[in-house]
Amino acid sequence: MQKRAVKIGIIGFGTVGRGVYRILTTNQEKLIQRVGIGLEIAGIAVRDLKKPRQISAPQDLFTADPWQLVNDPGIDIIVEVMGGTELARELVLQALRNGKSVITANKDLIAQHGQELFAEADAARVDLLFEASVGGGIPIIRPLKQCLAANNISQVMGIINGTTNYMLTKMTQEGSDYEEVLREAQAMGYAEADPTADVGGFDAARKLAILASIAFHTRITFDQVYVEGITRISAKDITYAREMGYVIKLLGVAKEHEGRVEVRVHPALVPQYHPLAAVNDAFNAIFVRGDAVGDTMFYGRGAGELPTASAVVADIMDAARNINLGNRGRISCTCYEQKEIIPIQEMEGKYYIRLRVLDKPGVLAAIASVFGQEEVSLRTVIQKETIGDKAELVLVTHYTKEGNVRQALRTIGAMTTVEEIANVIRVEGEEV
Repeated sequence: MQKRAVKIGIIGFGTVGRGVYRILTTNQEKLIQRVGIGLEIAGIAVRDLKKPRQISAPQDLFTADPWQLVNDPGIDIIVEVMGGTELARELVLQALRNGKSVITANKDLIAQHGQELFAEADAARVDLLFEASVGGGIPIIRPLKQCLAANNISQVMGIINGTTNYMLTKMTQEGSDYEEVLREAQAMGYAEADPTADVGGFDAARKLAILASIAFHTRITFDQVYVEGITRISAKDITYAREMGYVIKLLGVAKEHEGRVEVRVHPALVPQYHPLAAVNDAFNAIFVRGDAVGDTMFYGRGAGELPTASAVVADIMDAARNINLGNRGRISCTCYEQKEIIPIQEMEGKYYIRLRVLDKPGVLAAIASVFGQEEVSLRTVIQKETIGDKAELVLVTHYTKEGNVRQALRTIGAMTTVEEIANVIRVEGEEV
């Protein structure tokens, strides 16, 4: 049984790395009491040794060579918070092969290379922990793997990107349009200069691939997730949704149906009574349905220095306990099944459709006829504003197959009386 302090090497000293250092040094005595063994930062790898630091740390801890930490036999745990995938993958693989436990906050790394990394961790009988890769400080990976392990999970649905939730909240509360709130989000540091990963839904899709893999015990990769972003959401859509009792959110949705799995990220109309509808600003929330526990929701700050570092340090503590007790690698990869991914055309749901059409007799009847031919039943049809000879129609369907909706819209889009299919947004959170 290990008596000396567990030594930790941190690779990356940006926002999350600094947060990890703050928590480990500020709460040191309490952490030792909770873990049962000392925790010592043995080294910090950075890209530029001369770069000014926003936190005071002994200079002799820093190195520009991450391999020095990975190959140091005295280091027990590697914390990878550098970001990126290729170099991070190589470093993590080598750390695992060297018998070190690894903690990472890198969603891209886990979503793209998780299978390879978990196999290596399993072979080495060490821990590979990644709580901070999804939801920042929100506990969700450990609950899915451990606390809810007795359940058959049928659904995971959540707001898992803070930038887009902040933007949609501003659009909802202030009536602003997309471009306006994007500029504001960039000015405040919520959105990058190139916001594609967030507003395009790709960040959320990587997180959903991780969550769905754990929830349904099957390997799901980023490229298997259907993705739509929020770039087409307008102030009109927000207003019309509110009038009908909905809020628009960017959701990650994963469901299992008789051994087949659907995984998708897209904007959705969520009923105002649903718990996710009240999740605003940069907060995240993940809604999980299990056969034994019923409905649960995990809510909190999905990003930021200390919230994310909180999850990283919790993983460090877990790995340190295992090292101290000599029982590392207890919970390895749980993707022991191979389930089919349902194509988007076969998925079923309800749909909000906004059309701009000629305001003349017979147009609505013709559109309804096309939907009827494709077995798409309309629940709501509302004519909104009329400008000149153009009118705007808002339709909401009953539960139907996506392929049927798409085929109907192809036919409708070719009609001379239809100027534009302005938007199509799925409806989530209602019972069938």
